[in-house]
Amino acid sequence: MVKTNEMVVRTLIESGVERAFTLPGLGVTWSLPAFHDHKDEFDVVLCRNEWIASIMAQAAGRLAGQPNVLMGQGPWITTMGSLGILEAHFAGTPMIVLTETSCYDGYGQMGVYQTMTGDYGGANALASLKPITKYSTYATTPEEAVFGVQMAVKHASLPRMGPAAVVMKTPIIRAEMDEPKKPALYPTDGYLAYTPARPDAAAVAKLARMIDAAKRPVIVAGNGVNAAGAGEQLQALAEKAGLMVVTSYNAKGVIAETSEVCGGMLGTWGHKAANRVLANADLVLMLGASMGPDYTRFRDPGLIRPGDQTLVQVDVDPRNAGWVYPVDMAVTGDVGDVLSMLEDIGLSQETAANRTAAGMGIKKNNGYFDLPDLPAAQGTVHHSDVVRGLQDFLGPQDLVALDAGAQRIWATFGLRMPYPGQLMVPGGTGVMGWSPPAATAAKLVRPEKRVTSLVGDGGMMMTVQTLPTAVQQELDVVYLVSNNSGLGMVRDNLGDKRMAVDFNEVDFAKVSEGMGAKGITVYHPDEIRDALEEAHKMGGPVVVDVKVDPDASHAEATDNDPL
Repeated sequence: MVKTNEMVVRTLIESGVERAFTLPGLGVTWSLPAFHDHKDEFDVVLCRNEWIASIMAQAAGRLAGQPNVLMGQGPWITTMGSLGILEAHFAGTPMIVLTETSCYDGYGQMGVYQTMTGDYGGANALASLKPITKYSTYATTPEEAVFGVQMAVKHASLPRMGPAAVVMKTPIIRAEMDEPKKPALYPTDGYLAYTPARPDAAAVAKLARMIDAAKRPVIVAGNGVNAAGAGEQLQALAEKAGLMVVTSYNAKGVIAETSEVCGGMLGTWGHKAANRVLANADLVLMLGASMGPDYTRFRDPGLIRPGDQTLVQVDVDPRNAGWVYPVDMAVTGDVGDVLSMLEDIGLSQETAANRTAAGMGIKKNNGYFDLPDLPAAQGTVHHSDVVRGLQDFLGPQDLVALDAGAQRIWATFGLRMPYPGQLMVPGGTGVMGWSPPAATAAKLVRPEKRVTSLVGDGGMMMTVQTLPTAVQQELDVVYLVSNNSGLGMVRDNLGDKRMAVDFNEVDFAKVSEGMGAKGITVYHPDEIRDALEEAHKMGGPVVVDVKVDPDASHAEATDNDPL
């Protein structure tokens, strides 16, 4: 007779899911023999903690466009593992969470330690996961576990994508399934069948006329453009019609930021040119963009002006249109479909050159092409030097993962991604420590890419346990640590009342060598690009420890000026 764990693994494989990230414990350990029997069809990646596993599953799902699995023991998946789940929830990333109740063969009602059944004396795994997932179910029978996985894949994969969880009552994981199964189970394909609705043709035709009639149309590209894989498509359309494109944080780099029509990333921690391009618009076309306060300078009244500007929102989820701002028109549909329909209609190119020239003028007047050359103490570099070295290094095969903090602000302000889709960010949560496991997962999903993680010393210490996983998986990933011995962003904000922000000095090159990786230390701006080149030639995981002046501020990389 077949066991539950075998049927769960078969169901994942039937669904096209190919990889899981785990630190196994209790019930998940009981699942591993079934995964072992299918190791030629399904890859299981061992991580050093549930936090790292969750971020790797989220990042892999984002790049693959299909769910990856996070699996582990209930108490830890619902706590440490919630970081990656939360990012998947906010950023719309497909993910399957497989966990269990740790109820030790029926002792859940008796206060057994670790129990997650929701009974007296324990905690509640399902209640913990429901608020941060699209779908969660509690399986108490083998049949419920299989059907729950089928539904989890379905919900995770449909627009708007996100995490879906199956919490299994621990004893059922290695239980034998009865024949015939009650209720009956059916093949997975029929549950996953889906034909996306096409956008309304009349609405898109009207949108085309509105774009043609506008003098200063601006597109705000959001995460929906990433999800649709439509960056190159958007860039081609925008360049033909002279449509300026600005982006949310999630969509930074979705088109080449070296293109004349790219105004850069919006927000206080974006670029002042992007904010002024948008403020100058008469028509604002929001493509898969939530228009969240974090990238509209917290609803700066000069940036988006309902009633003064014409506002049009395109989103796969009709609930997102008119969510933050009232709109003049909403188009429901996939961003890629809307762009294809606009291409078929053919936007006017009559004023394209004038529109582009006006946008370029705003960019030049607001320093879009300039990166400050700022001083640093002897033996250290400034954040701007790190950005400059990375900028000079980037080629078409590169993929970069950002983290949180001062080095991220400088990257979002100063880095110009030269090709579409080269940047990954924790745009849903902005959690520290995201970049190292995300970059590591990216190399698994995109082995042909040259992958670099940009992370501060604070973030690197949080997930430095990623390095042994990269060593074990033999992954060529470079971790560029912007090491200013502290929480730089918080330190800047405290001014002369610095407290609880300064770390002791850590030699990340030595730490990496102790974990089986390689290390390089950088003390001078001119060494940064060379170190990146050398690190990527060395093979295997390599940490580049760049000593950054602790007094180097992020203030010059922010835009708080009046519009």
